[in-house]
Amino acid sequence: DQLFETERRLNAVLNNASVSIFLMDDRQHCIYMNRAAEQLTGWTLDEVLARDCPLHDIVHHTYPDGRPFPLEECAIDRAFPENNQERGEEVFVHKDGHFFPVGFTASPIRDDATNIIGTIIEVRDISEEKAAAERQRLLINELNHRVKNTLATVQSIAAQTFRGQTDQTARSVFDARMAALSTAHNVLVEDNWESANLRSVIERALAPHLLAEVDLNRFQLKGPDARLHPKVAVTLAMALHELMTNAAKYGALSVPEGQIVLTWSLHDLEDGRQQLNLCWEECGGPAVTPPARKGFGSRLIERQLPMEFDGSAEITYAPAGVICELQIPLTTLGWVGQETIEGRQAS
Repeated sequence: DQLFETERRLNAVLNNASVSIFLMDDRQHCIYMNRAAEQLTGWTLDEVLARDCPLHDIVHHTYPDGRPFPLEECAIDRAFPENNQERGEEVFVHKDGHFFPVGFTASPIRDDATNIIGTIIEVRDISEEKAAAERQRLLINELNHRVKNTLATVQSIAAQTFRGQTDQTARSVFDARMAALSTAHNVLVEDNWESANLRSVIERALAPHLLAEVDLNRFQLKGPDARLHPKVAVTLAMALHELMTNAAKYGALSVPEGQIVLTWSLHDLEDGRQQLNLCWEECGGPAVTPPARKGFGSRLIERQLPMEFDGSAEITYAPAGVICELQIPLTTLGWVGQETIEGRQAS
């Protein structure tokens, strides 16, 4: 009676579970499937048992393009022979012939002597998740297209506005800033506007100023790779553009022997956030004298960064070369790994 009651409760739990559960023996034949699994596949347990073949041959036998899918290529099956847990996504075949994506977890089952005697598989239909991701992708693509059109419109308006009212130098400066903004946008597009790779932001900002192969040796970069919030990425890209432009006109990049040393690090703050500390240092260039007035680039760096992100920015006009130090608290940032860029040349 106790065994019967335990089995009844177990069946009640399994048959009311929303996730599909399959129990396989050591031949990968299905010996149990709950109600959700029957609804998922279109097959009843009695029908599956009557087939007397691996479950793979019933619900997972064909690739979506029509090619046969051998059991030995099945990731789900590896949980048994390789004695480990497998997770991932696959495409099942419904009884009526249509394909549908699933997420699965396959774990080996052991007896009292720890011998592997079968596999338990948990499966869920992820069709709606895939459809939502596709809709989001289309939406982001449309957003990217419209942003590009907006930037092009702004450039066109500027061209008409500047025509005959200003010199070519001012127009060139404006175009360069728009190009820098567009480049930052491209970095974000690559990751669906969720975040931006710090290394990519830095290297894309440097790229327009690398006019010859010799220029590659003029940049020393060192720091951990990380992810940046989109807003931080755009502002940082614009700040680096302004520093690069100034260096090319008046600083270290205006002479062949000049160099840029760019280092950065990440530090934990007391409120749980991380802070990006970045230092731009020029060396080997002409002697530096402080400017008589602040330009757009200096105002962008020293005013906007602290105002937007509650950080700090300081530009020091040392005689040996300009030094710019940024401290930016980050709201969305995670380590990509411990790999650092040491002596890496900008590409």
